[in-house]
Amino acid sequence: MGSLTIDPLNPVIGAQVSGADLCAPLSPDLAKQIHAAWLEHQVLFFRGQPLDFEQHKAFGRLWGDFHIHPAAPGPQGHPEIMTVHADASSKTVAGQGWHSDVTCDEEPPKASVLHLTEVPPDGGGDTLFASMYAAWDALSDSWQRMLDGLTAVHASEHVYRGRYGADPKLRDGGYPRAEHPVVRTHPETGRKALFVNSGFTTHIRGMRHAESRATLGFLFEHVRSPEFQCRFRWQADSVAFWDNRCVQHLALWDYHPNVRHGYRVTIAGDRPR
Repeated sequence: MGSLTIDPLNPVIGAQVSGADLCAPLSPDLAKQIHAAWLEHQVLFFRGQPLDFEQHKAFGRLWGDFHIHPAAPGPQGHPEIMTVHADASSKTVAGQGWHSDVTCDEEPPKASVLHLTEVPPDGGGDTLFASMYAAWDALSDSWQRMLDGLTAVHASEHVYRGRYGADPKLRDGGYPRAEHPVVRTHPETGRKALFVNSGFTTHIRGMRHAESRATLGFLFEHVRSPEFQCRFRWQADSVAFWDNRCVQHLALWDYHPNVRHGYRVTIAGDRPR
């Protein structure tokens, strides 16, 4: 049947997994072990996985249907795949700023699987991940009572316009925008997590502008606390598999003008509640 070795990065978030070849079909038992470890640790890391596009998609398909990015084009013939690339000519890179992927959608993705094929030769390009369970749990009872039940607006035009061309081919013909609870309940674990991020969240409904700005400013700073984080140092053919429903991440751009290149598949989610 086979078994995995799970090495937590810290008690809060993140674990490195060995004992699974993602280039080959996984047995139901191994898939079950990976899913259980993913729910517990929120983001899993795998080394030495030289995936091609079909193998990458096969691993992603284990966790649900694919989410198609609203603005980023995929490689020819692979709309499910998003290219992640930076080089000497880049003016911006994917993943800058703390965020959860595509929360501007009515049904944000539940998971992302990123495979890097080329990493900067001199280091750099790490990704930080933060647990929104831990961020919620660390708030005082007063803050929790105030936030629970509030709704926030998540927009995308300010993120996507200009990044994929001045007039990108948008998935549904317009820049997505959605409203989600500030605190969501994870549909599989039942745990509460903060669900606002500096990338997409613009304001909280029902608050005056100054109140919303102050509240979001505090929360955006709060989720950056090192106590909630783990840090992953990429190698070529590493894979990160994270839960967008309870995790935010930040890709460091500290390697210019070197190249960092890879591909991401994203798994469709449901409406946050």
